[in-house]
Amino acid sequence: MIIGFQPLSIEEEIKQKRSFVNIHEKAVVNVMYTHSWVIEQMRVYFKRYGITIKQYNILRILTGANGPLSTSQVRERMLDKMSDTTRLVDRMIKKGWVEKKVSSSDRRLVDIMITDHGLDLLDQVNDIHDKSAEIMGNLSEEEIEQLSLLLDKIRNYRVSS
Repeated sequence: MIIGFQPLSIEEEIKQKRSFVNIHEKAVVNVMYTHSWVIEQMRVYFKRYGITIKQYNILRILTGANGPLSTSQVRERMLDKMSDTTRLVDRMIKKGWVEKKVSSSDRRLVDIMITDHGLDLLDQVNDIHDKSAEIMGNLSEEEIEQLSLLLDKIRNYRVSS
């Protein structure tokens, strides 16, 4: 962290005049605002490669799977569960990043695989690690680990409907 650096508070960032009702509301708004900020940073970064965040996520999923996956398996692993996976995959097929084949185990399913062109694109985007480090630049490694742990802890609580 930069010595003497004083980050803007969430109230200053969103130009909020009133106080939050409680610390829980403040934290949730802060997480939502920060999520949007990170997504915008990544969107701008990926734009230079002609790829969206969701398309990058699909390429990473397919690479990590070490084999073909069905559309539903890809959707289950996506960061954004609301994505129209079929439409995204169809766009990626047109760009030559992935291909579809009828599943050999169940002819009703379609398997999706990353192509060599998709792997080449991932190689080009490999400085994503540098961009991630830049986004987290105001945090120490210890703070980053603590942040990840706290975010995991939040997600592991089940909110009642």
